[in-house]
Amino acid sequence: MMLRIEVFSEDRNQLGEGPLWDVEEQRLYWIDSYAPAVYSCDARGGNRKSWNLPEPVGSLALREKGGTIVALRNGFHTLDFETGAVELLHETHPGELRPRLNDGKVDRQGRFVAGSMDFEERDPVGTLFRLDPDLSLHTLDTGIICSNGPCFSPDGTTLYFADSHKKAIYAYSYDTASGTVGSRRVFTSFDSLRGYPDGATVDAEGYVWSVEVYSGRLIRFDPNGVIDRIVGLPVQSTTSITFGGPELDIAYVTSMARPFNNQYHCEREAGCMFAVHGLGVRGLPEPRFKG
Repeated sequence: MMLRIEVFSEDRNQLGEGPLWDVEEQRLYWIDSYAPAVYSCDARGGNRKSWNLPEPVGSLALREKGGTIVALRNGFHTLDFETGAVELLHETHPGELRPRLNDGKVDRQGRFVAGSMDFEERDPVGTLFRLDPDLSLHTLDTGIICSNGPCFSPDGTTLYFADSHKKAIYAYSYDTASGTVGSRRVFTSFDSLRGYPDGATVDAEGYVWSVEVYSGRLIRFDPNGVIDRIVGLPVQSTTSITFGGPELDIAYVTSMARPFNNQYHCEREAGCMFAVHGLGVRGLPEPRFKG
């Protein structure tokens, strides 16, 4: 099957992030962090829906009971898809101005793992959190500058997580029964690469796909952290990835239109959503949050 890359959504998101394919509804969800809003559509890009949010959003977790958990700037909230109502569950950094919640993913057992970042992307003020189905909140790690790309191995026993500013993806041992993390190691470094690790996912073969932001590439790493494949994309400002479609064999990739270092992206498709066909691999179903 030949590789084919197409524009799936022509909306130019300021900061498109958090794509999520829901196998139950056969729908794609994603966010524009700075609109701020949640978007959804069917497999053909139709039947579009959207929900406005009161502050910047970093990620979302669809709930088994309906609606979603959204990681907003100041903490974890619920979003009711029927009414659009947003309600605070936990303020994550009370009294602190610079940390904001960012990327997140639901683990294989239905817990939501999401991290915060320094709004100025400079100092290690971020924290990695776990929100349990009983809605209790727990700290997994601290000292993070820019949280990105949490994702899990097929058996759920490894948590991959990037600190974009440090140009590294880490691998934590992950206790599937308790949701606690053990030892942490550097899974792979981006020091010799052009960009930074951003959003990520794991495919059915256990390989990690990381979006290299400010370089416009998808990089597939084997379970040992060695580069297996690099796929170029039409824009430099790519941000995150999920596998979706009826066969979970389409890679949906978000991007951003907002300036970087006061420079506007020259590509006309910056901020669009892309669909990458013909990669020859399948993703894994993303679990819903059990709370």
